[in-house]
Amino acid sequence: MTPFLALGTALWLGILTSVSPCPLATNLAAVSYVSRGAGRPSRVAVAGLLYTLGRVIAYTALAALLVTNVLASPAASLWFQEHLNRFLGPLLVLVGMVLVGLLDFGLSGAGIGEGLRRRVDRLGLAGAGLLGLVFALSFCPVSAALYFGGLIPLAVREGSSVLLPIAYGVGTALPVLAFAALLAFGANRLGAAFQKVTAVEWYVRRVTGAVILAIGLYLTLHHVWGVVP
Repeated sequence: MTPFLALGTALWLGILTSVSPCPLATNLAAVSYVSRGAGRPSRVAVAGLLYTLGRVIAYTALAALLVTNVLASPAASLWFQEHLNRFLGPLLVLVGMVLVGLLDFGLSGAGIGEGLRRRVDRLGLAGAGLLGLVFALSFCPVSAALYFGGLIPLAVREGSSVLLPIAYGVGTALPVLAFAALLAFGANRLGAAFQKVTAVEWYVRRVTGAVILAIGLYLTLHHVWGVVP
């Protein structure tokens, strides 16, 4: 896979994560926090960027820990190079099944609790960064499938413990950045934008899930069962 394609794939996995129901709920909670400065466009913009930075730091630190430990061990790195495709196929099948709705764990995303709200309020603008950090680590089935089943194997395969997780983190925060811009420059358009995002999410998630499922089935049949070329 070319570096540009790998980077685009990581960004797309992040975008898909951001518009899935569970992460979208946390992003909307972040929008409600950011929107308190709607009368000050510069404050809204900074809060949106800090929220993005918080998510990027969380995802990158976790990925760097996982990927670096794998790549730092010659034995583990060699084992992954030889056997990753065998595990990647079934793993992608599970990820695809989650995305298309064939597997439903019945878990919902976390909102912003009163205790966390008080803490971020005391931090002012820096609280937006804390929200990004906390919400990024609040994994649910879809986001866990995309992160651990999509991004981490991709990062291991490409030997990228920083750049690809950064692209993924930026992708997960894009809705908040977009809504922050709308709040800063046209708050009356926020409702219409949200309706468009929620309407298209169902189709985007299932189309992507179907593609991932098909790739997973092919890799499984090729590398595990050896029945297709």
